Amino acid sequence: MAILGDYISIKHGYAFKGDGISTEDNGIVLVTPGNFAIGGGFKEEKCKFFNDEYPSEYILSADDLIVTMTDLSKNMDTLGYSALVPKSDRVYLHNQRIGLISINREDLDKHYLYWFMRTRNYQRTIAGGASGTTVHHTSPSRICEVEVDFPIISTQKKIAGLLDNIEEKMRLNEEINDNLEQQAQALFKKLFPDVLEDTASDCFESIISFSNGKKRPQSDGSVPVYGGNGILAYTSEVNANNCVVIGRVGAYCGNTFLCQGNCWVSDNAIQAKSKNEDSQIFVYYLLKNASLPTRHIGTGQPLMTQGILNAIPVSVPEQNAINNFIDNVSPMHKLISANLEENSKLAKARDILLPQLMSGELDVSNLDI
Repeated sequence: MAILGDYISIKHGYAFKGDGISTEDNGIVLVTPGNFAIGGGFKEEKCKFFNDEYPSEYILSADDLIVTMTDLSKNMDTLGYSALVPKSDRVYLHNQRIGLISINREDLDKHYLYWFMRTRNYQRTIAGGASGTTVHHTSPSRICEVEVDFPIISTQKKIAGLLDNIEEKMRLNEEINDNLEQQAQALFKKLFPDVLEDTASDCFESIISFSNGKKRPQSDGSVPVYGGNGILAYTSEVNANNCVVIGRVGAYCGNTFLCQGNCWVSDNAIQAKSKNEDSQIFVYYLLKNASLPTRHIGTGQPLMTQGILNAIPVSVPEQNAINNFIDNVSPMHKLISANLEENSKLAKARDILLPQLMSGELDVSNLDI
């Protein structure tokens, strides 16, 4: 049987200097394993940036196919998964422990390979051969040893086209949501320019209740499980509703997410609830503007605590001003919620279709894509 190495080669990234790495967005993204979503694909919610000189040969191009070869998670949730470099005005740098894949034959479609490397069977093969205990590693040679039996190129293109269309619709929904949040953010800053002055007489404890999350349940379901970097799984259990989720520990410390329904807040996050239940959206934007990622304790392992959050100074606006803001942004968030719900359904459809398409269980010969 053929192996991946018959079709591809994988190039290691560059060891960029640590003192040039920053969390401040300068438009130059240093691609790390953190840019790979669980299940594969590229994510930009929490990028690292580089503010020093770098070799031009390690600049990635839009639509480059990359693979992560290091994973710090216990379950090896991302090791070996693939992603495509986004089409963006940003610069993306090819960092060490990220592999850049080159296809050496005309009978393999790049986007088909991208989806093949997002299958559970492929990823479990890579994870099963990983080295390391706390930090897990794979290598180009290990990836290239995976046995493959690819269909003809026309079938590959149809399968990839079908899955690409689903992913593109999800991307467009995310783009719309980002735009809507930017509009709401701009309105918040206009209406409440001095709400977070250091000389304010009140503090967050007067208007927000904070509580730590709990260990992630093992059950499957439709309720989103939030960690420090957003939704990481789905369960059948609930421990929070209509709240803001704040990253509590590690690289995602201080991240904020708004959940407008039922959810589970994991032990890597903190739940924030407005003491006035009608003001939850206001509290979300208040927390987003409070520079939370800079307020943690610890350097090697950043930590956010309830004590830090409770003590943040705030000048609490009049309730009618808060209500006016909520009235203006609520329609935006209704659309955001609808788009999130649609993306959840699309993701489930994608995850059902992917193994069936890759195994040949679903016939695509009559599809016109």
